Amino acid sequence: MKIVWTDFAIENLKDIFDYYAIKANKKVAHKIRKQILKSTNQIKDNPESGQIEFNLDRLKQNHRYLVSGNYKVIYKVFENQIIINDVFDTRQNPIKINDEKRKTE
Repeated sequence: MKIVWTDFAIENLKDIFDYYAIKANKKVAHKIRKQILKSTNQIKDNPESGQIEFNLDRLKQNHRYLVSGNYKVIYKVFENQIIINDVFDTRQNPIKINDEKRKTE
């Protein structure tokens, strides 16, 4: 299966990198980004290995997630693609996962 990142997910990953590049350093930022990207490798061969994201259940798109550090990598399987919709910081209020921007992806 092919992994496809939405613009929204890419932007969130970039924001995470930028945050750690400023608050810590670029080495830490690269390490966190690499860890998040590496975590998606497991879903290539086993797309249903992630847990169901109940906060998005009302969308009826079978969103799932993987945990990577403090982040949820939220995805769904569509045809022969795994679509990464979001990289969500789990330290935020979980209700934010229902943000309007996330619903349109």
